[in-house]
Amino acid sequence: MLTAKDIIVKPIKASAAIALVKKVHYSGKVVNNSFLHLGVFLSGKLEGVMSFGSPLDKRKVLSLVEDTKWTGMLELNRMAFTDLLPRNSESRALAIAFKLIKKNYPHIEWILSFSDATQCGDGTIYRASGFVLTQIKKNMTIYNTPSGKTMARLTWDARSPEARKALALKYGFVKYDVGSFFVKTAKMNGMSRLVGYQLRYIYFLNEAARERLTVPIVPFSKIDEMGIGMYKGKKKRVK
Repeated sequence: MLTAKDIIVKPIKASAAIALVKKVHYSGKVVNNSFLHLGVFLSGKLEGVMSFGSPLDKRKVLSLVEDTKWTGMLELNRMAFTDLLPRNSESRALAIAFKLIKKNYPHIEWILSFSDATQCGDGTIYRASGFVLTQIKKNMTIYNTPSGKTMARLTWDARSPEARKALALKYGFVKYDVGSFFVKTAKMNGMSRLVGYQLRYIYFLNEAARERLTVPIVPFSKIDEMGIGMYKGKKKRVK
């Protein structure tokens, strides 16, 4: 029987990563600013991908770790694995990925990632892989759309008016205002917001960076205390 020790992690082309993310990730969406893609192979077949890149607004997160240089951190912005991978493959793949990053990009000191406890999960894999939890934030940015798909407010707000027209067609908006922020278009279409949380995690590639953390570490127990646990899109039962 194959185990997590049988997986192989290595760089892959963006096209291969994008194809798997669209197929496997719960959102079906890719992050365009990803530039480092590591594939997870089992028996020679690509069964997982971890995509790293710069945060959408790096200026807002650099201060989480004091004196971080502009190129001193990355965001793990997509992690997608098929159900064919053995148990514990996610944590093993992350451990290998971090070793590769430390070896090939020694200037990178820490990794940022977010878990979507509105539609997906609360970060079980991150906690098992050595990340620290640094924020639990109510998520008020995800909306249901007429198409039946969900959409994040930033997807609209960060686009040009022309790009917004394409989004309006894609998500089935009957009415829309390409010159305003998404909240106005949401009201025009009677769209509701999903209620949930976003959790912010950090993994330190060296101890010096950990010592420069400028925000408190949130105990993992806080997730259960708040009753916001989620796994694969389903709310966890509080014991």
